[in-house]
Amino acid sequence: MNILQINSSARSTGSASTRLADAIVARIRNSKPEAALVRRDLAAEPHPVLDEATLQALFTPADKRTAEQAARVAQDDALIAQVQAADVIVIGAPMYNFGITVQLKSWFDAIARANVTFKYTENGPVGLLTGKKVYVGLSRGGLHRDGVTDSQVPFLNTMFRFLGMTDVQYVYSEGMGMGPDAVAKAQALADAEINAILV
Repeated sequence: MNILQINSSARSTGSASTRLADAIVARIRNSKPEAALVRRDLAAEPHPVLDEATLQALFTPADKRTAEQAARVAQDDALIAQVQAADVIVIGAPMYNFGITVQLKSWFDAIARANVTFKYTENGPVGLLTGKKVYVGLSRGGLHRDGVTDSQVPFLNTMFRFLGMTDVQYVYSEGMGMGPDAVAKAQALADAEINAILV
């Protein structure tokens, strides 16, 4: 088993979402000690945002790219290869201003590539990253689960389905900005959710 852990907090230390991702990975490895782990911290290793130069590089035929363009595409290629090799993907996803972080959005922008991780057909897009299990640890300062202020989960569900990943489970740690008692309660509930889904 190959596990890919994506930490998408802007903080490399002290992140509640990273704590969730670490706990999920630890639980998986308790039952699958032979599992290989690749961990990517998008704060420590920020991925470039999608900009005009990147689009030009991606839409230039490989044999006509400049050295700079080839190097930029290779950065995305590396992320795609990690996802393709993974059997299990674990993502730590904090909520910033009701959405995902720019770090996580840049990761999705990098791995979503036509004819590589999805393709267009007469019946619409088809995801090519199939057969993977995805766990997402969601941390929020307030309470948003199943509410109108939760734009994270609908977006993530759309992206995962688009890329072919349909086996997705979420773990919630909410109320992290509401004081020590709320934090303790949120962490206990999240740990219980992890224990329930990873029996």
